[in-house]
Amino acid sequence: MILNKLTPRLGSNKKNKRLGRGQGSGTGKTSTRGDKGAKSRSGNSNKLGFEGGQMPLHKRIPKLGFKNINNKTYKIFNLDQIEYIIHMVQVKINLINKNVLRKLGLLKKKECFKILGRGELTHKLTIWAHKFSKKASLKIQKLGGKTESL
Repeated sequence: MILNKLTPRLGSNKKNKRLGRGQGSGTGKTSTRGDKGAKSRSGNSNKLGFEGGQMPLHKRIPKLGFKNINNKTYKIFNLDQIEYIIHMVQVKINLINKNVLRKLGLLKKKECFKILGRGELTHKLTIWAHKFSKKASLKIQKLGGKTESL
């Protein structure tokens, strides 16, 4: 194979139609755009949802509800899930906090988490969390553990 002798296959490359090159070319004057209107002018690009000056659909439809920008969502961990995590790690853990859960891949960097009281714990733990349910904090303290809020 000689690299400087390579050519594309016949019919695979086609020349572009060159617009606006005079009357003799067949695509002069208006260059296939038609005579008048915004689409015939240069610099025209219709915005998404533009309806020719008519009030667009997304503005005609009523807006419902309310979205609270200060709303905080918490990732939920139940006591039985924490017990399962302790068994899976197979290393004696006596502290559960944001860093431990992040290292295990259960939390993202800016996520907050809440401990709920489903299930039972068998280990004495100190748990640092953003929120606790009453049931969960009672069960943890009953075993001699601590609940600390972040």
